[in-house]
Amino acid sequence: MRPFSPSYTAFVLAALSGLACGAFVEGDWVLTQDGVTGVSALQMAVTTETKVIILDKAEHNPLITDDGKNAMASELDLITRTVRPLNGAKSNVWCAGGGFLSNGTFINTGGNPAILTSQNGLQALRQFEPCDDQTCDIIDDSGARLRITSPRWYPGIVRLEDGSLLLMGGATLNNFINTPEINNPTYEYYPPKNINGFNGVQIPSKFLNDTMNANLFPYLAYLPDGKIFIAANTQTMIFDWKNNSERRLPDIPNGVRISYPYSGSAALLPLTPENDYTPEILICGGSTIDDTVDASQISSQTPASKQCARMVLTEEGISGGWKVEEMPLARTMGEMFILPDGRLILVNGAQTGYSGYANSPDPIGDSNADHPSFTPVVYDPEAPEGSRFSSKGIPSSDIARLYHSTATLTANGTILMAGSNPHEDLCFDQFPTEYRAEYLDPPYMFKPRPSFTGLESTIAYNKTFTLNLTMPSEANATDVSVILMDLGYSTHGVHQSSRYLKLVSELSEDGTSLTVTGPPTPQLYPPGPAYLYVVTADGVPSPGKKTLVGDGQSPPADEEARQNMFDQTPPVNTTFSQVRTPPTCKVSADGASITGSRPPTTTTGENSIVTTSPTTVTSVISGSTSGSAFQTTATVSASASNSEVTPSESSLQTTATPTATNSGV
Repeated sequence: MRPFSPSYTAFVLAALSGLACGAFVEGDWVLTQDGVTGVSALQMAVTTETKVIILDKAEHNPLITDDGKNAMASELDLITRTVRPLNGAKSNVWCAGGGFLSNGTFINTGGNPAILTSQNGLQALRQFEPCDDQTCDIIDDSGARLRITSPRWYPGIVRLEDGSLLLMGGATLNNFINTPEINNPTYEYYPPKNINGFNGVQIPSKFLNDTMNANLFPYLAYLPDGKIFIAANTQTMIFDWKNNSERRLPDIPNGVRISYPYSGSAALLPLTPENDYTPEILICGGSTIDDTVDASQISSQTPASKQCARMVLTEEGISGGWKVEEMPLARTMGEMFILPDGRLILVNGAQTGYSGYANSPDPIGDSNADHPSFTPVVYDPEAPEGSRFSSKGIPSSDIARLYHSTATLTANGTILMAGSNPHEDLCFDQFPTEYRAEYLDPPYMFKPRPSFTGLESTIAYNKTFTLNLTMPSEANATDVSVILMDLGYSTHGVHQSSRYLKLVSELSEDGTSLTVTGPPTPQLYPPGPAYLYVVTADGVPSPGKKTLVGDGQSPPADEEARQNMFDQTPPVNTTFSQVRTPPTCKVSADGASITGSRPPTTTTGENSIVTTSPTTVTSVISGSTSGSAFQTTATVSASASNSEVTPSESSLQTTATPTATNSGV
């Protein structure tokens, strides 16, 4: 319960900062299960105002490409909620990284060895030019010419101030956890650069050696001074990529590990003129499991972390270290990202266990995790400490979103949740392969919303432009905010390049136009795709419109560096495969969750959460690692089944659903 009403909190914050910040709409959220994704949503990125690209591993997905193969990628139409197969994916995209270049091209790189009809994707680089007319497709030559310097399974990626991408880490083979034998402790650029004495080739990273074993999918955030914040395992640093230097920061408190397979979530908090664009990092969830323990000895009932830690990345903030809070629910494999009103939402994940499948001595089906986190949680960074988390008015899902699930904010302001497949292939054992899509509408979707016209296809740095504004009649037309958001690329709880930047703007006296100044520097918003929102003083955002920050041109391309990269890296073996022994799936599909034949189901408002009587689960871990014996006893308080029990499907249906305004999805 908040100590103040939202309106009073907003008033106090306005008095302190000189503007009405921190305002948001209270009320019921609406959750709708509607349609399917065609492929299980292992990776996801918003590509236009109405389209989302979804990528999966090579498996027996029900969506079929034009040449009769099981699709590895699809494009979801948010208006019709239908999917089409993307035919161009040839190399196995399983566990790749992704991002957008300055010209808007989507890049997906890394992956897995050849499986089924796919080719080796470990070193491949795939391109996708977003479109709205269903003519675009993935370009993928399995690494023949479109390739990176070395195999990367689970790489971290971030867009830089010149519109290129930095690719960091990963492993050279698919494995439950990284090991020295397969660790890829290097980084590189796309397009390749001649920098710091490395002409287009990979560059060693001490940090990626020091963060073994749990350093896959490191979290990267581009900072306003042109450096990069990086977190992996329990460690953090600021990386000066221009000079190839590392500055170590305080470790994440209490031994919490936040990168795969003990996956936590991280976000760069909103950058605004009022906070002088001061960067602050929030890291939530993860696990304190020992990263040297063999996975076959770790229980699926081992509790995840409830910790959230914040640190301001100034000299004073770094000296003060991390400030620790506690979430209402423990969460690993969660998705955390910013909403247009400046709050963050946490969805998906589990309260016990860890990422991966078929490793644990007590798996649930194949899943290494249990007790799904069915209820989303909102985090208000502007609220007083102790009252920042809330699930008020938010319905719980009844779909477990565990390993290989994703979520993203859409351009319109709706939250899309999809995926979950803790299996080697399509399987409908407990915690099944999921194709059902869910759409979570915040209360602002049901308020009259502002709208605007006049946004150009590109926004120049530090240049003014004018928007024609239409405000709802009941809105406070004396104060609006203009927000630029990079909706990022979602996979494994990491939202690569995700960003929220408030622009300087001035409302005309008659409230019909806005004079807006583009981002001050490319360090504050690296050139590339952005979605622009106009947000009222009450926290109601317009639907977002897409633009490109910068001049819309491709990033710098050094052809000599590119050629040297080709010369120094041998041709990719496209047929390379890795021997794996998949578990046996015991349950076949019922068809409905593949085809979407179930009618849409809507949940309105806050569900009652029923917690069963707790059961004490004791897990004895014994074995040996690195030649030394160890034994650990962990006692877990857990429910006899899932700790959150939602109403039955019939009770979720309602005829009294609010109608979203300008929903578009």
